[in-house]
Amino acid sequence: MKFENILADINGFGRFQKMIIVISFIGRFTMPCHFMLNNFIAAIPSHHCDISSLDDGGFFRNLSQAERLDVSIPVKEDGSLNSCQMFAEPQYHLLINSSNMTDLPTVPCQNGWVYDNTTFKSTLTSQWDLVCDRRGKNKATATIFFVGVMFGAITFGSLSDRFGRRIMLLVSYVSGMLIAVASAFSTSYVMFAVLRFFTGFCITGIAIVTTVLSVEWVDIEHRKLVGVIDSLSWTFGNTVFAAIAYFLTDWRWLIVGVTSPLTLAIITWRWMPESARWLIANGKLEQAQMYLKRCAKMNGTAELIDTLNIETLSTIVVTEKRDRPYSYFDLIRTPNMRKLALCTGTVWFCVATAFYGISFNITGFGLNIYLTQFTYAVIELPAKVSVYYLLDKIGRRSTEVGTLLMAGVCLGINIVIPKDMSTVRTVVAVIAKGFSSASFATIVLYSSELYPTVIRQNGMGYNSFLARLGVAVVPLILLLDEVWKDLPQVVLCSAAILGVIVARTLSETRNRCLPETIEDIEQQ
Repeated sequence: MKFENILADINGFGRFQKMIIVISFIGRFTMPCHFMLNNFIAAIPSHHCDISSLDDGGFFRNLSQAERLDVSIPVKEDGSLNSCQMFAEPQYHLLINSSNMTDLPTVPCQNGWVYDNTTFKSTLTSQWDLVCDRRGKNKATATIFFVGVMFGAITFGSLSDRFGRRIMLLVSYVSGMLIAVASAFSTSYVMFAVLRFFTGFCITGIAIVTTVLSVEWVDIEHRKLVGVIDSLSWTFGNTVFAAIAYFLTDWRWLIVGVTSPLTLAIITWRWMPESARWLIANGKLEQAQMYLKRCAKMNGTAELIDTLNIETLSTIVVTEKRDRPYSYFDLIRTPNMRKLALCTGTVWFCVATAFYGISFNITGFGLNIYLTQFTYAVIELPAKVSVYYLLDKIGRRSTEVGTLLMAGVCLGINIVIPKDMSTVRTVVAVIAKGFSSASFATIVLYSSELYPTVIRQNGMGYNSFLARLGVAVVPLILLLDEVWKDLPQVVLCSAAILGVIVARTLSETRNRCLPETIEDIEQQ
């Protein structure tokens, strides 16, 4: 007997399943906010050298602020002030002839920087002067966070398959909230970097566990709907995040603001059920029976409760030993599983690299940073609604291949569009964001259907690990613009095309039962 047969009897998409979706939605809200947080807390305001050291108490003091800047800081070719250099001493002759700057001696900023606080009251950049030769440390904060997410994904995936989905979700909620709030009170860059690593490590369990819990409790017919709704929670979080960031312009309060919804998530956790599939696969039939009866009661099929006996449940998984612990080694132990892991891991890496490569570049087109964040978030809505219809019309594989291919094409188009056509480049980037978002929504649902129940959480943890590896290298990819302005776009486009090629090798899962055991995969 298949688990889907039992779900069909007790209603695989009733009030019980909708309760799980709502609870998951609440918990997942904070995820996109933290993932996009560096766009704002590490933003680089306009800045120039602090020129107070040039004040000799004489003529300099009588100058206006604009005149002081004219004689103290060199001007770049575009007419803006140099951010990292200052004159060794005031060049008063520039007040008469500002064009004669050739061969004037300059030095790096001697007394720190002065920042424009018009947009941001405080950022990591202004807090610890992460500019000029320290610019790499600024980008590193995003990489450090996603390295934490990467290791958290593989850890929570394994622990959730070992100890259960529900308890690990609570661990992720509580630890993620405490460490994130603690990071807002960091007193040094090193302290902040360490706490951001552990914030990423802990909160990634939310996405992994809630995705799998939702999929494992619904019937085949509604799996795609649940996948899209889970993905829309990401869109909702990203959209609201733009407004939160607009009002909370101090980086410390912004972190606290986007973390606070986890308080509500912890309260609602008490109503989150354990996965009956996981309980059955691990021989905990009495607990599985309890949750299935609760599901039947909430869904109005209480008359079928008597059929949910232990003997019936024991026939669901019979091909593998239930008391054997599963690990990541099981992903490569057998041929078909090994191929599946290699292919899905590669696709996740490529999708994440393309998606976040676009998402992190919110200042690259000259628009308002909040408007760009909002636009990037809103475009996800029609993209994901389209995915809902495409998943059954053309299948999971074709949807993944098509959306990722179009994202790659848009990235490629932006390479050849002239830089002065900023409006056109922005429109193409927004379209690329939409396609990459649709691709991400598809691969999450698609992968959860490809892996068997006994190691589904391990599989999703492994996939998420590789996705976060892709995200972690994105800030470094964006730094390649110092080598060649278009090199980041070339790398992102290449990653998307590689993902398309590999995704074509995956098997279709439309209207198929979820595999329960590794043997199910090997028999395909």
